[in-house]
Amino acid sequence: MSRFIQIHLLTAYPPANLNRDDQGRPKTAKMGGVDRLRVSSQSLKRHWRTSELFGQAVSGHLGTRTKRLGLGIYDRLTEAGIKDKNALTWAATIAGEFGKNKKADKNDPLNELEIEQLVHIGPDEQAQIDQLVATLIEEQRAPEKGELDLLRETTSAVDIALFGRMLASKPAYNIEAACQVAHAISVHPVVIEDDYFTAVDDLNDGREDAGSSHIGETGFAAGLFYSYLCINREQLIENLNGDAALANRAIAALIETAIKVPPSGKQNSFAHQGYASYVLAEAGNQQPRSLSVSFLKPVEVRGLIDKDYLTQAVDAIRQQYQGFDQVYGPCADRRYEICVGERLGAMGELLDFVGGAE
Repeated sequence: MSRFIQIHLLTAYPPANLNRDDQGRPKTAKMGGVDRLRVSSQSLKRHWRTSELFGQAVSGHLGTRTKRLGLGIYDRLTEAGIKDKNALTWAATIAGEFGKNKKADKNDPLNELEIEQLVHIGPDEQAQIDQLVATLIEEQRAPEKGELDLLRETTSAVDIALFGRMLASKPAYNIEAACQVAHAISVHPVVIEDDYFTAVDDLNDGREDAGSSHIGETGFAAGLFYSYLCINREQLIENLNGDAALANRAIAALIETAIKVPPSGKQNSFAHQGYASYVLAEAGNQQPRSLSVSFLKPVEVRGLIDKDYLTQAVDAIRQQYQGFDQVYGPCADRRYEICVGERLGAMGELLDFVGGAE
């Protein structure tokens, strides 16, 4: 069995604002002495995990990340006729098993039902909560200490198994991430431009005021991004309590989603839908390595004016992994490539490769 599956992607997006910083402008990073566009790994994982494509592929095996666990429990208790004071106490007690409750607030009685940190719970843990709440409603009593052991050390939620979980107050139930995701960066320098726009009032006939009803400005840039994922298949199977079949489904679903689902920042304004134009999948037990060094020198200044950015970037990746192989020995046991421009590879064959990399 190949322990590591590494995925290298090249994806081009037209002018867009994929992932905003605190000023609302596209995120950037300095690399190789020039500014690059950047999409954070947090943004990528969020969009992949909550996408329709991923959800359908691993239906029934997704977790929920929330601070509002206690509010749902409180609603169920009160809807079943439990007195408000008891429902508040019982719900806060159960939620408190997953994290520290917020402080009581006399102006907001439900404030203490929220926990201070986000917690990611799996469907098996949610089922335990639902069963306990049903028992409390039926027997009209508070939860007992022995019934509050609701957390599990392994999970059936593939998103938790892939991206991990950290519980500050219950570290014994932390789950080590089986998938590492790099921030995506453009392979070339960028300059962020500004789109000045107006909105017109349809009912304004212009006789008194010919001006617009709204004026705005948003930053944007186009880019060809290099993205990198590294999946530890052994860790993923361990996180999923030994379920290798589910691990393979999760890997195939994640890779297809990473190839097809873009970040959704200002999607309605830019329609930046796009699939990856190049994919390199590698399987093996060797120590993983990113190929981001391929773009330490941005493609724009390579002087290859007869080739576009994408062609130069594909060449750079191939030269880099071949160079690593020549110097360090084979860095992967097997590889599979998709290159749309060369009509090379097929999605089905790639998913077979990553989903069953024995």
